[in-house]
Amino acid sequence: MSVRTFDLPDLGEGLTEGEVISWDVAVGDTVAVDQIIAVVETAKAQVDLPCPFAGTVTTLHAQAGEVVDVGKPLISVEVAGTSSADTALVEDATERSTATQERMDEERAGSGNVLIGYGTSEAKRGRRRRVGRRPSSSAPAGAPAAEMALTLSEDDATPEPSAPSPVSTEGTSAADASTRGGRDEPGSRPGEAVRVISPLVRRLAREYGLDLFSVTPTAPGGIITRRDVEAARAARDDSGVGSSGESRRAAESVTSVASDATGPSAGGTTPTTATTGLRDERVPLTGIRRTIADRLSRSRSEIPDATTWVDVDATGLRSLKDDLAATVPDARIGYLALLARIVVAGLARFPELNASVDTEAGEIVRKGVVNLSLAAQGPRGLVVPVVHGASAMSTEQLSAAIRDVTGRARAGTLSPAEMTGGTFTLNNYGVYGVDGSTPIINHPEAGMLGVGRIVDKPWVVDGALAVRPVTQLSLSFDHRVCDGGVAGGFLRYVADCVERPGALLAGL
Repeated sequence: MSVRTFDLPDLGEGLTEGEVISWDVAVGDTVAVDQIIAVVETAKAQVDLPCPFAGTVTTLHAQAGEVVDVGKPLISVEVAGTSSADTALVEDATERSTATQERMDEERAGSGNVLIGYGTSEAKRGRRRRVGRRPSSSAPAGAPAAEMALTLSEDDATPEPSAPSPVSTEGTSAADASTRGGRDEPGSRPGEAVRVISPLVRRLAREYGLDLFSVTPTAPGGIITRRDVEAARAARDDSGVGSSGESRRAAESVTSVASDATGPSAGGTTPTTATTGLRDERVPLTGIRRTIADRLSRSRSEIPDATTWVDVDATGLRSLKDDLAATVPDARIGYLALLARIVVAGLARFPELNASVDTEAGEIVRKGVVNLSLAAQGPRGLVVPVVHGASAMSTEQLSAAIRDVTGRARAGTLSPAEMTGGTFTLNNYGVYGVDGSTPIINHPEAGMLGVGRIVDKPWVVDGALAVRPVTQLSLSFDHRVCDGGVAGGFLRYVADCVERPGALLAGL
């Protein structure tokens, strides 16, 4: 018997550290080669980390919420004597684990050829450790303004609440969290314990309005993981129990109880009131949030953007959606897929917007294919999944691809390759019940089309006043790649296709 230590591997070019979000194993557990042992979050993505050794876990060198430098010990496993074949298998597993995200080689450090919030950086950051803080008495009412302007849901009709900030406010150690009772979960039972190590898991359960006692654990030792919570939520949604509004109300109820129980804060600071739930607090910009902040700042400082918008009568688009639902119901083609089809056709007519700017070479780079980015809100915050090759897809294929990437974005299971390489962004912020926005362009792209809610409004039709479903389309574009004439032409074409979808046939 010997003890072998698995160091945190290099999870991508330019990355120097990763934060342990949750452990799927505990000391004393038996693990197999390639078994997932932990979820690690980097500045680019969240990664399920496999173990290259088979044996018994002896030491976890980091707790959930701790940041580990690349090359530092992560887990130690006691292994038995291995044959040459076993040794080769272990070496192969190690090589695969260190190459988890090396398919992102096209992302050069500092090149900016990435989505907002997930870029590489030339500057190396020092090691950080998450600091424990007093639990916040309430979750944010919604995402920050910049995030709200970059959100998308697969549900095209019903507004959804913004996800709270992914920064955990739990300061409890992993050992305490794994054994304490579920006092802060909906429907918790006094005197019973729920085995949860990760604060992220508890936060997701609160957001979804789930009772952790009803979640079936799948990890060794009966520990509930993020995947278990996501599976429980999906099972509940499939059964029709608990709408998004009910989940939100359950989360607000839990927050209210926590706020009432907190009372005045110690040390003479501003007390928390049960009516507002406000408190003085500093939230460190770490991990994903820091990278998002850096990328948004870079986009705003580098891109001279302008925004133009138009109100459109969506009667034609609504009729087309209803006709497709009646004739090809299995295709499940919704508003978002139809808008994506129109955007792709518009970019074929106005290729200036399907481009980026190479500042070092002093060139505008126009792309030969449309890789459509879709702003989405996931459990870790803002993500921008990409439908690669959207210009070569049929409307039905495009609809299926959008459902796939947006669904996995909300589940937090996208790979880094699926969040890079976009050439233009479609942003459906209408699901939040808002009409318009001026979002920050997804660097290094040159344009973003935003779509507001579809709502009945007075509209003049053939000289008479009528009630029509109306939506607002807004285009933010990089003024370096085109002038207002091109931007206005693209937006007018999209608007005409929304009002009269038959115009799409002219380009086929």
